[in-house]
Amino acid sequence: MRKILVVDDEHEVCDFVRNFFEERGYQVMTALNGDEAIAITKKERPELVLLDIKMKGMDGIATLKHLKEMDKNQKVIMVTALEDQDKMDEACRLGACDYITKPLVLDYLEQAVEKNLKV
Repeated sequence: MRKILVVDDEHEVCDFVRNFFEERGYQVMTALNGDEAIAITKKERPELVLLDIKMKGMDGIATLKHLKEMDKNQKVIMVTALEDQDKMDEACRLGACDYITKPLVLDYLEQAVEKNLKV
């Protein structure tokens, strides 16, 4: 079973995405902040992380840095509500494999996840 981690400081987003992917046969874990994401990644080793950029505490960029330090091959798709090209460029330089914008379009989200899990 494919394992993904959803990281967002909004419970509703985590639940929404978890339910969507669980219905498609994925094992989905959720984290509400960067520290939780790092702890879950160390323990569970998800194949892919969907990571919100703007979060309370450690933001998505800092979390991405930590995840890549732990495993440079960790696949991470950044999620953002704001079209901030500088942040997206920084995330790509740090090793994010893709990014998507909110509000989430489920068809596009599913395509992005499947595409990046095949690589």
